[in-house]
Amino acid sequence: MDRIPILQMEAFLLVTIQVDMHDQLALTLQDELTASIVKTHARGVLIDISGLEIVDSFIGRMLSTIAAMARVLDAETVVVGMQPAVAITLVELGLSLTGVRTALDVEKGMAFLRATSPQKGHRHDRRQG
Repeated sequence: MDRIPILQMEAFLLVTIQVDMHDQLALTLQDELTASIVKTHARGVLIDISGLEIVDSFIGRMLSTIAAMARVLDAETVVVGMQPAVAITLVELGLSLTGVRTALDVEKGMAFLRATSPQKGHRHDRRQG
């Protein structure tokens, strides 16, 4: 079974999707990513979709759902590396990716996360109710 690696960089999680997404893989990613946010206390999630040539409505909704789940867990989400054809398809499908920030590449996405994330020591500790 395919797995998508979730790497920790500083206070952020990096997810690079380099395989064709199918529904079960997308659902597994959601579960593993939310667990990783809680476990690492990540302040942000960067999802690199430069390897995806096709994004259907399910994957588009999955990205929005991941962003919503991350927000509830006090983390921002940025999607980077979107191919022009993918952007066109998402617009044609009427998917706005609500709550999902986008950036052209990993460098710009990380810069956004660093700029919008609270500094260490100023963040609410999830372990305290």
